[in-house]
Amino acid sequence: MPSACESLIEDIEDMVSSNDPTPQERQSARKSIIPRFRKKREQQTNEEINTDSLIPGTQTIWMKTWGCSHNNSDGEYMAGQLAASGYKMTDDAAEADLWVLNSCTVKNPAEDHFRNSIKKAQEQQKKVVVAGCVPQAQPRMDYLKGLSIIGVQQIDRVVEVVDEAVKGHSVRLLGQKKDGGRRLGGARLDLLIFFPCCLCLFSCLNACTYCKTKHARGDLASYPIEELVERAKQSFQEGVCEIWLTSEDTGAYGRDIGTDLPTLLWRLVEEIPEGAMLRLGMTNPPYILEHLEEMAKILNHPRVYAFLHVPVQSASDSVLMDMKREYCIDDFRKVVDFLKERVPGVTIATDIICGFPGETEEDFQETMELVRHYKFPSLFINQFYPRPGTPAAKMEQVPAHVKKQRTKELSQLFHSYNPYDHEVGVRQHVLVTEESFDAQFHVAHNKYYEQVLVPKRSEFKGKMIEVDIYEAGKHFLKGRPVEESKPFTPSIAEPLQKGQVSGLSQVITHTCALSSSSRHNFALMQKLFPPFFSIHN
Repeated sequence: MPSACESLIEDIEDMVSSNDPTPQERQSARKSIIPRFRKKREQQTNEEINTDSLIPGTQTIWMKTWGCSHNNSDGEYMAGQLAASGYKMTDDAAEADLWVLNSCTVKNPAEDHFRNSIKKAQEQQKKVVVAGCVPQAQPRMDYLKGLSIIGVQQIDRVVEVVDEAVKGHSVRLLGQKKDGGRRLGGARLDLLIFFPCCLCLFSCLNACTYCKTKHARGDLASYPIEELVERAKQSFQEGVCEIWLTSEDTGAYGRDIGTDLPTLLWRLVEEIPEGAMLRLGMTNPPYILEHLEEMAKILNHPRVYAFLHVPVQSASDSVLMDMKREYCIDDFRKVVDFLKERVPGVTIATDIICGFPGETEEDFQETMELVRHYKFPSLFINQFYPRPGTPAAKMEQVPAHVKKQRTKELSQLFHSYNPYDHEVGVRQHVLVTEESFDAQFHVAHNKYYEQVLVPKRSEFKGKMIEVDIYEAGKHFLKGRPVEESKPFTPSIAEPLQKGQVSGLSQVITHTCALSSSSRHNFALMQKLFPPFFSIHN
């Protein structure tokens, strides 16, 4: 018997028997077979398509800025870079994929708002990039752990930081920029800017004992005059009708590069077309004292606002010494008296801190007397807040209820007088720059940078008009347009519209102390040169 492994078949054909159907028979049998058609599987048309993208540059970004005009300048630069890179900037925080929070470290409340916004973003599962003075000065704060940070001197690299944040990475750029050992000022002038064009002188020379900003911004770093002038010229080509020169201390400009503020101002004035205006920002008394004669001439120029912001902080020499302000109250009085004599109608704005450590009741009364004497039309009253890491935080503090009471008393004094009543019935030329907060009026400014509300007419935007003052309030005047007078525009080009990027038409290098805005139809922003250092704390 053959084994299972043995085969009796020698050829495959041996498996076919004579009883099997032939190939012809099999073919004919197929004719009687009816094939069964199968339905094709239907494609899922209602399938949900995932539109979320992690490709950097396709997201929507909301930016929030606290603090001074320098911070606003940084915010505009960052927004410009992001918009040019493809990101969509929005005013609606809810629709944004990522929040850029640009912080201020001057006061506790500003940092509190910043910290609360970070928490809110995290609760809403928004990606976050933080910027400004708080993370620059204190990057190791617990609430900043895991967040991407863009330093105050690194804003030209904001796109890189946001790109990585979009991918879920944490990036921190906090280094200082230098050129040949000399500290540079931060953003370059050739950076693209969102809405307007806002440029700033970098930091100051003082070391005030209460100031936290110096920890973040560092020492003075001025930008070359030629670059500022070129940027101003470009701004006018984009429809600008008002420029601001602003900084932590504008009066110190140029001391680190062998020039000075009047030299810069005279060069800028040459580029301002008729009907446009230049506004000077804050300057501390020590540095403006050196240039009083020239400053009076500049403030009298028809294309320069007769306005200067000179913070006094206290009228007590002992308090000023503790603050390390580097001037005495007589220095401040000399500045104010000289300018009031040489520049008729000049507006002097100032700041006062109530309840600085060691301030006695006698010290405070000296400050009250200063305000009674000058009746400052613009007065920024601040209750003292000790900032961590500053010398003033280690000093013996004035009781909280005393600080609050002094702040209240000074505020009541400020509101007891009306600085603009004498202007009712006066005819003035005003430059229309923006829209009022209640959207009921256009906001204009006269030669003295006093706020004048005028009818909301589109033909007034960005133009110089003539008005008759018919009403005066505590913080504003109201003007009625003179019928026979026609609006005049200084613009040599159509202004950029809100949301457009400034700086595309010309390449410049470096950055500085100049804040320019088209204010033409509010299109060039309210941040650019927002009254008084943009956003107040």
